[in-house]
Amino acid sequence: MNILIIGSGGREHAFAWKMAQSKKCDKLFVAPGNAGTGQIATNVDIKVDDFEGIKKLVLAESIGLVIVGPEDPLVKGIVDFFKADRQLKKVKIVGPDASGARLEGSKDFSKAFMQKHGVPTAFSETFTRETLDSGLAYLDKQAGPYVLKADGLAAGKGVIITESKEEAKASLKEMLTEGKFGEAGDKVLVEQFLKGIELSVFVLSDGKNYVILPEAKDYKRIGEGDTGLNTGGMGAVSPVPFADTSFMQKVEDLVVKPTLAGLQAEGIHYVGFIFIGLMNDEGNPMVIEYNARMGDPETEVVLPRIKTDFVKLMVAAADGKLDKIKLTINPKSAVTTMVVAGGYPEEYKKGDLMEIPEADKDTVVFHAGTKTTEAGVVTNGGRVIALTGLGRTMTAAVKKSQKMAKKVKFKKKYFRKDIGLDLMKYLD
Repeated sequence: MNILIIGSGGREHAFAWKMAQSKKCDKLFVAPGNAGTGQIATNVDIKVDDFEGIKKLVLAESIGLVIVGPEDPLVKGIVDFFKADRQLKKVKIVGPDASGARLEGSKDFSKAFMQKHGVPTAFSETFTRETLDSGLAYLDKQAGPYVLKADGLAAGKGVIITESKEEAKASLKEMLTEGKFGEAGDKVLVEQFLKGIELSVFVLSDGKNYVILPEAKDYKRIGEGDTGLNTGGMGAVSPVPFADTSFMQKVEDLVVKPTLAGLQAEGIHYVGFIFIGLMNDEGNPMVIEYNARMGDPETEVVLPRIKTDFVKLMVAAADGKLDKIKLTINPKSAVTTMVVAGGYPEEYKKGDLMEIPEADKDTVVFHAGTKTTEAGVVTNGGRVIALTGLGRTMTAAVKKSQKMAKKVKFKKKYFRKDIGLDLMKYLD
């Protein structure tokens, strides 16, 4: 089977790495891909939302399976495009249609969906430019910390959390009247602050059946000790020590099942991944958000722990036959450290020549923002490369990941040295 992966980040490199291991994978294409995917697949310079260009590639290369990595093409309706096209409608595609992708594309829709279907979540109110005064008055009645979320897609940066009521009010004004997050901020949710510790649970659905993939915890802040600006993710760990059998059963019963039942009740045939961002609130799961795809850098720790043939898994999802697949998980711990460009998540430079270490049997190198040039591999994004270590213990996995991160070389590189260390207390 010829396979196409859409996207260019660490998540897509992880998909490609896993699929290339399958005997069912004949030719593998990534659009547009990065320097890492180019080493194991054929990169094709097509933008993720160029649906006509993707169609030409699929037909020209007789592609039978398409995996959509990022959220943007899903929200824009790439699955609907395939299903409506006479030449593409029989091609297997893993990803929700635009209706299902609203779980991520609109936080207002997502919150209303949770409330309607009894999924535990924080209370919130939604405001627009026209109801700004009501929003400011609402903030006056709330106790901090204050959480403001842009309704639409904002590249993982549309959330503001502050202890200051005045800063919350100023941010609400900036979002609604000054376009701080563009159209994504035309609506803003003001949400209850949830206390606890975060984790992510990943569900693969075929529209009826589902499997729960290994859970993960990511690290969003740029600074050690979870300080500084939010990023797209500075590292991740899996499994999550505090997500024991009892907690995960609660997640399945209180979150996963009502979510999938709700989608079916709404007439949404959801095929693909559901990323559930959770807060563990004293042993009880509370949903922070849904995403309509796998997370990044969580994919870089989840996929190395999946033993099941990944192509078989994706085909089963596309065909509505996940109930026929047995998911087998590697019990080892996986930890990934993201090495980023100096200045990220604000201004940073691209085009710096890189030195990248060779992986061994217990490490994997996943490219994110990289590009191949005549001079060699260069940086091509803020989050540059993810180094995943595997070990019998989390401590061992942390050491392997950090050791590899130190070996990566380019100008002004930066990485957090505390990924996973906050979880060690749960291992005593």
